[in-house]
Amino acid sequence: MDCCWAPFLYLCLLASQSRMAEASQETLDWMKRMEAAAKRRSNTSFAELVHGLELRLLNASFGGHNLTLQTHIIQALAFKLNCNFTGLSLSSAAVEKVPQAQPQHAMQFPAELTQNACRTRSGDLRLICIYFSSTRFFQSALLLLTFQKDINSSLLSNYVLGAQLNHGYVSNLSEPVNISFWHNQSLEGYTVTCVFWKERASKHQWGAWSPEGCRTERPTPSQVLCRCNHLTYFAVLMQISQAPIPAELLAPLTYISLVGCSISIVASLLTVLLHVQARKQSDSVTRIHMNLHASVLLLNIAFLLSPVLATPPVPGAACVALAATLHYALLSCLTWMAIEGFNLYLLLGRVYNIYIRRYVLKLCAVGWGVPAFLVLLLLAIKSSVYGPCRIQLSDSQGNSTGFKTMSMCWVQSPWVHGVLVMGYGGLTSLFNLVVLAWALRVLNKLRAQEKAPGTRACRDAVTVLGLTVLLGTTWALAFFSFSVFLLPQLFLFTIFNSLYGFFLFLWFCSQRCRSEAEAEAEMEVFTSSQMVQ
Repeated sequence: MDCCWAPFLYLCLLASQSRMAEASQETLDWMKRMEAAAKRRSNTSFAELVHGLELRLLNASFGGHNLTLQTHIIQALAFKLNCNFTGLSLSSAAVEKVPQAQPQHAMQFPAELTQNACRTRSGDLRLICIYFSSTRFFQSALLLLTFQKDINSSLLSNYVLGAQLNHGYVSNLSEPVNISFWHNQSLEGYTVTCVFWKERASKHQWGAWSPEGCRTERPTPSQVLCRCNHLTYFAVLMQISQAPIPAELLAPLTYISLVGCSISIVASLLTVLLHVQARKQSDSVTRIHMNLHASVLLLNIAFLLSPVLATPPVPGAACVALAATLHYALLSCLTWMAIEGFNLYLLLGRVYNIYIRRYVLKLCAVGWGVPAFLVLLLLAIKSSVYGPCRIQLSDSQGNSTGFKTMSMCWVQSPWVHGVLVMGYGGLTSLFNLVVLAWALRVLNKLRAQEKAPGTRACRDAVTVLGLTVLLGTTWALAFFSFSVFLLPQLFLFTIFNSLYGFFLFLWFCSQRCRSEAEAEAEMEVFTSSQMVQ
């Protein structure tokens, strides 16, 4: 009777092997379909193709502990795990059929990977790993808008490495997953950053690249090591940009900004209060100065709040609102700088004789209205241009270099940053420099015409130079953030422009003291003439 069971068991074994072979062939056929779709560059939903491959691998039947399938641009692996999992290391160098000439890669999974899954379920777990040597399946701008600023980006070696556990999404690991990318290309002039594919992060694609939860290290010149606290698809983003700011400079720059902006806030507020107290004696020039002070006050307050509201517990809408306010304050400040230059041109060009109907009111419409129109237009078109912006910092540790990021509420769109920040500021600085050169030339001619050059012409020259320098020249330092100028520019720009409101306060005090001195001198002359009569 026992002998009768042998053929039946054999047939069951053959059927089982047949089903496993069919499942493997079905998965392999799906991979070939994906490869064909990538070559055709069709409008096929790559999200459906990638998720379809994941589903087939998670449900595939196979003998032994692992399954390996491979096409020209896709390699898929599936592993059977249990709750005694002690870690797993994978390397492309140990996989057959991988040409040695191709860049190598490796993934290392910690023992913690299965802990959460084992708390809620028992039995075998399934870990799948998928390697893509083409970025076609993850097409986007290669740049999540929260990751500004350079749009000239690509993926290192065109490799995307992914992993998934059938228990669900794995995140917040205390011990990171290590993903290594070896390469044979020069990265000089590039900033490399480990990123992961964040689904539903883009309206136009099924996801986008984001650096959240990943740390980038460079153990050797030919290796990029990504340490990430979750499972998904990983890659190394290469950006043609300037070198990252050293992380050790973050503390002194933050301290300088905090102290300088605080001093400027107090100085600007005091200046506005002094002006309100004596507003009856003010003229159009003083009112223009006060509007500039108000814009600087708003800029400094918004700037100090920006890093605070960029942290995750704060609602995203609050960060968007603050980013828009900060951008508006900067545009207003730059506009009032240009208005100061324009007013200076009128003062000298019309020889101190200016009368324009409702002059200050018209200038206020330009100084406050134009920036408001631009910011509201951006919010109406696409509010996502504002939000948490991440600035990359390099962190050297021994022989390796890692990367950190700091966040602030600011402009996320590279295009908006280039046009309505750098372009707007560049035009303002250029205009004020032209006005400075013209004003110095005019005053030089006036001084040359005098038989005995007096103190007035010299005083006017100092006045024009001081006013124009304070109203735009230091902001031109923003255009020297490259090569050997980067670090000196950072400190000079931070020092001068964080104290910008304080410098304006000194200018206001000097002008007020000068006006009072001139008034006293005129009173003395008038009193003397009365006594002579």
